[in-house]
Amino acid sequence: MDETSPIFAIAIAAELAAMHPQTLRQYDRLELVSPTRTAGKSRRYSMRDVVQLREIARLGAEGLNLEGIRRILDLE
Repeated sequence: MDETSPIFAIAIAAELAAMHPQTLRQYDRLELVSPTRTAGKSRRYSMRDVVQLREIARLGAEGLNLEGIRRILDLE
């Protein structure tokens, strides 16, 4: 297992990122994070995705809006 293995269901990823699962769904729709999908279309998050979610939360806490966060993530 490595940091890119898609192993976490949305509830676990949300708990690890200290967010509500609906927030993760919104970030997926906005393409701020792109979890892997199973054959049944369920989201599966990797540890790298969780780290990115934490970074999104940090940037949001600093006052950036979602578009600003998207631009920063695109530059990285």
